[in-house]
Formats: sequence, structure tokens, C-alpha cells
Amino acid sequence: MKEFQTFGWYAKQISPLLPKEAFKPVPSRLFGGLAYLLVTFAGFLTIGLFDLHPFWYLMISIILGTSFAGLGFLGHEILHGTVVRKSWLKDLLGGIAFFPLCTGPKLWIKWHNVNHHVHTQDEELDPDAWPTLEKLTKSRFLRWIYKIPFQIRAFFAFCGLSVTFTIHSIKMLIHFLKDFHPKNRKVVLGQFIMPWATWITLLVVIGFEKWFFAFLLPLLIGNFIVMSYISTNHRLNPLVPVNDPLANSLSVTVPKWVDVLHFNFSYHTEHHLFPSMSPKYYPLVKKHIKEMWPERYHEMPMGKAIVALWKTPRVYFQQRKLIEPKQGNVYGSLGNGLNPAQIKFRKIELEKGKNLTKAAKDKLNITNVTNLMKDQ
Repeated sequence: MKEFQTFGWYAKQISPLLPKEAFKPVPSRLFGGLAYLLVTFAGFLTIGLFDLHPFWYLMISIILGTSFAGLGFLGHEILHGTVVRKSWLKDLLGGIAFFPLCTGPKLWIKWHNVNHHVHTQDEELDPDAWPTLEKLTKSRFLRWIYKIPFQIRAFFAFCGLSVTFTIHSIKMLIHFLKDFHPKNRKVVLGQFIMPWATWITLLVVIGFEKWFFAFLLPLLIGNFIVMSYISTNHRLNPLVPVNDPLANSLSVTVPKWVDVLHFNFSYHTEHHLFPSMSPKYYPLVKKHIKEMWPERYHEMPMGKAIVALWKTPRVYFQQRKLIEPKQGNVYGSLGNGLNPAQIKFRKIELEKGKNLTKAAKDKLNITNVTNLMKDQ
């Protein structure tokens, strides 16, 4: 068997083993979204109309934050066409679901469906891929970030999960706006502006204190929940020359009730094999993957994956490794020497005088890299 296979190759092997209904949309998933919307509106009304102790506002905020995240997971599902197939209805429902997270449906489809799924873990074409050592050496900002001690940076990166989805969405808007037809740019901008205009209007109507508990804190909580999954999807996996979901994706395990609340978003390898299939059937896909390619499949408990992320850097070296330039440590990635139960690193050296960009493609003298970062 080849080292890498395309997602289409895997899908071709599994598809005949799946029931026909697995390839049809499942509109009943909308009932979960309706429940989240009712809870969200109830939370807004309770905070807006009643003067309660801050403790109760905090409890409502947590519920709202989990609802924001749940709606985001459903929005992701809707915009892949697994709930409804009509384009206008898909955009409408997906836009409603993503409204609390302030991401428009057309931008999401361009960023996530068209680019991320087609070019997963491609260092140049995947908008969600983390930088390589070559990119690090070319960016003054990244060099400054990676001068910060590893443990401090890991702490702030973990805290930053509460804002990362929102910030990355804005970055993707700026990055992809030019790629839309001029007639569609106004629509994309409108889908971005409308949610923010709504939440700012809510701020004016109910005041900052209640707005903090009704929207801002829930947005941070929703970001954190969503990014806890997204961070584990690919960041422990290598960059790859072929879009092979068994090599470049990780499925995490969570309690069954969490899978129900989060629409089976934990089944991420399965999702990259069948993005147009309802996640309702991903447990069945997982069963077949583990029977056919058990040695290739990556899964681990969510908590274990988060800890592994904390303990490893996010800069790629030679595509299959992760490197911490300041400390001079090189780690493996999933399938390439990374053992989440016992994370280890090694130091490597480079021939004296070798060009840094070339070094990133071959071997690396950590001392030279560290000195370069200090000098610049």
C-alpha cells in the first residue's frame, strides 16, 4: 500500500459498505438547532428583562456559550449540504447557525469547504495550516512571537482559544474577499457586518454589563469550545503532499452525550473522508476505517489531545516534524514518532554556513537559528 492515498481513494473503498441513506441529507438535524435557538433567545430575554445576581448571569452565559458552539457545529454541517441541499436554504440556515459566531455562509464555504477541505495540511494552500520553519524565518512578527519562552507561549495560546475563531474569521475575510466576484463581495461583506451590527445594537439597548453576559462572554466560551476541537483536528498531524485524511487528520473521543450536543463533530477524519455525508453516520464510517486501516487511523481522547498540543510547538520542520526554534527541540507528529503518552524531543545540527531556508528542508543547526532570531 502507498504511503499516502487521496480521500477519494478511501471513500471508494468504504462507500459500497454503507447504507444508501447515509448519502442523503438529514433535515431532522435541524431540531437540534431549533432547541439551541430557543435556549439562546430565552437566555437573551432573561438577561435583558430581569435584574439578577451576577452568578445567575454567569450560569446563563455558560449555557449561551455552549449554544453558540452547538449552533456553529450545526452551521458547519448545514453548509456542507448534509442537512438540506437547496443552495438558498442552505445559506439561510447556515447563516442563522453561524450568526452568534459572526461568520457569513459564503465566506465559510470559500474558506472551509473549497480551500481547507481540498488542500488539507498543504503548507501553501490550506488557510488553516500552521507555518513552516521557512515561513517563520521570513516573518518578523512570527520571529518575535517565537522568542517568547515555550511554556509562556503555550499558556497564552491555550487562553487564546477563546478568541481565535473570531480573529481567524476576520483574517479569512480579508484574505479571500478579493477572490469573490465583484457582485458577490457586497453580499460577503453584508454577511459579515450584519451579525456585528446586531450585537452592537444589543449593546446599546441593554448596556455593557448585561451585554457582557448576553453576548461577549458567551462568544468567548463558544470560541473556546469550537477551537478546542479545531485545534485537535490537524495540528498534531504532519503537512502532507497528498490530501490523505488518515495521515493529516485526528478524530477525538468524547462522552456520547457530548457527541449528541456537538453533532458528532469529534469524528473529524471521517468528516474529511465524507464531507457531504451527515455526521449521523460517522460512527459507521469509523468502524470500517478501523477494520480496514487500523494502523493508519489516528484517534485519542479530547483531553489527551489538548495536553499534547500544550506540550508541542506549532511550527513545522521537514513537513513531518514540529520544531521549537528558541529551545532547539524537534518533535514528531502523529504517525511520525509522536507518542502523546510520552512526548519527547531531540536536537539536530546543521553543517556550518548552510542557508537557513535550505536548512529547513534538510537538517537544522538550532544554535544558528536561535542566533539569527536574536540578531533580527
